[in-house]
Amino acid sequence: MKVLVLNCGSSSIKYQFIDTDQQKALAKGLVDRIGMTGAVLTHQRYDGDKIKIAGEILDHSMAIEYVLGVMMSKNHGVIDSKKDIEAVGHRVVHGGETFSDSVLITDEVINVIQENIELAPLHNPPNIKGIQACMKLLPDAPQVSVFDTAFHVKMPPKSYLYGIPYDLYKKHKIRRYGFHGTSHLYVSNKAADILGKKLEDLRIITAHLGNGCSMAAVKYGASVDTTMGFTPLEGLLMGTRSGDIDPSLILYIMGKEGLTSHEASTLLNKHSGLIGISGESSDMREILAAHKDGHKRATYAFEIFCYRIKKYFGAYTAAMGGVDALVFTGGIGENAVEVRSEVCKDLNFFGISLDEIKNKDNEEVISKNNSKVKVLRVPTNEELVIAMDTSRIAEEIIQSA
Repeated sequence: MKVLVLNCGSSSIKYQFIDTDQQKALAKGLVDRIGMTGAVLTHQRYDGDKIKIAGEILDHSMAIEYVLGVMMSKNHGVIDSKKDIEAVGHRVVHGGETFSDSVLITDEVINVIQENIELAPLHNPPNIKGIQACMKLLPDAPQVSVFDTAFHVKMPPKSYLYGIPYDLYKKHKIRRYGFHGTSHLYVSNKAADILGKKLEDLRIITAHLGNGCSMAAVKYGASVDTTMGFTPLEGLLMGTRSGDIDPSLILYIMGKEGLTSHEASTLLNKHSGLIGISGESSDMREILAAHKDGHKRATYAFEIFCYRIKKYFGAYTAAMGGVDALVFTGGIGENAVEVRSEVCKDLNFFGISLDEIKNKDNEEVISKNNSKVKVLRVPTNEELVIAMDTSRIAEEIIQSA
């Protein structure tokens, strides 16, 4: 099946057109600066053909029209007509407690996504805009919603409840939700394939490390804990996010600095993490370069980043009663040799023995052959997860028709 995968942000749309039979992206691209001056569409075909188109792209509907236009163009396209798009898969950030799997989009599903806007105010609204635009522009193609939170929804209460009055959970849905679910799902399955074992027989800790970072404890195929919580702010140190802090600390800072709640949120989400500690950059590549040059604050940022990962690895090993594999993914996890080496250092007593040569060469399995716990580097592919789920649900509709 040929599936259009969309990831709609407030002013951008990332897309891939995937043949699920071949598990291959036929085209991919980005529409940036939607609703702003200087809007541009960047499109790349599977054979390397690239094109950039600048235009006045006022909203998400117009942006998707641009995407469809370039996909059907004679010189740069991959389809003859809109009918060649057999289904559309939408990345939706927050499904609340309602959805533990991907679903066919109906009016009822859209209503639930709208109800969860207060849980993801920056993400769910543009996700809805993309859905509504596609329902209008591609009325014959099944639309499927794939949720970032779905993989973690079945965590046990001991993992998702906070130590606050239970009534607040019941009244306001305050609980740990977790994010990056499609990535954790994909790389845990891929790791099992690489190891030649069934996912249901493995205890895997996955580390999605990019500008946003999260880890998950995947026990026998199910997420039983994850580092992000009610929002993506909790857990690991990230590019611009603080990760775990004492809750009273922000109240103290607000009082000392005279910050509003919005300003405090901006401080924690945009000016903390690697950039806040180092004062240099939120990019791990630049942090590592400064660290090697002896920049003290960059060294602090690098060491804290790795230390938090190591702490959660120990916690999740205990939570699952052992561990069989540690998987690194995401931009940092896949490319930062130094991060993987630092995280795995001194973990021999856990059964981890990293092979520094394999690590430097970015191989799939980077632990030594005799390592009790296997360490893997697995590039994530969230778009493929969305496409495969969309194909599965669309095929079920076709078969039941």
